[in-house]
Amino acid sequence: MVVPHEMTGRMILRGVVGCPVCKREYPITDGEVRFGETAGAAEAAEAAGMADVIWALLGLTGPGGLVVLVGSATRLAGALAARMGGVHFVGLNASAGIEISPELSLLRHPDRIPLRHAVARGVVLGAETAAAPWIGEGVRVLLNGQRLVAVAETMAAPGLVRLAAGRGLWVGQKRG
Repeated sequence: MVVPHEMTGRMILRGVVGCPVCKREYPITDGEVRFGETAGAAEAAEAAGMADVIWALLGLTGPGGLVVLVGSATRLAGALAARMGGVHFVGLNASAGIEISPELSLLRHPDRIPLRHAVARGVVLGAETAAAPWIGEGVRVLLNGQRLVAVAETMAAPGLVRLAAGRGLWVGQKRG
């Protein structure tokens, strides 16, 4: 069994390979199957690397405030909290296995971010949420001049000025 998370053409760049005999799962990173590593350990390492990039793209230099993580982006909460002390994270529609912590509150809603307008210092959209209605909701809760990062190469985001796109990420700043 193969579960692709990111592909270029027919080549799988990121994902998981499962063995039907031993029932183990092995990660695919940078197009390479990594036998001998468990999928969980590789996923944690990948999240830490992704957190470094997202932390830089959010451009938050001081503590305080909220950062909203939507969908699969909630798996980055622990790694981001380690880099962004004093920031509280709100995870929306988190995957199974994500648990609350002093730095992370969890919410669930089918089609909106249940927060007031202009409250978040940053928003991060997972790949599956880098589309309507989540883009509009991310813009709605974002403070003027702050950034939204999405796990997507291209995205139409009214209300945001695109700052950069590439390597599977898109970042925009809310017009102020």
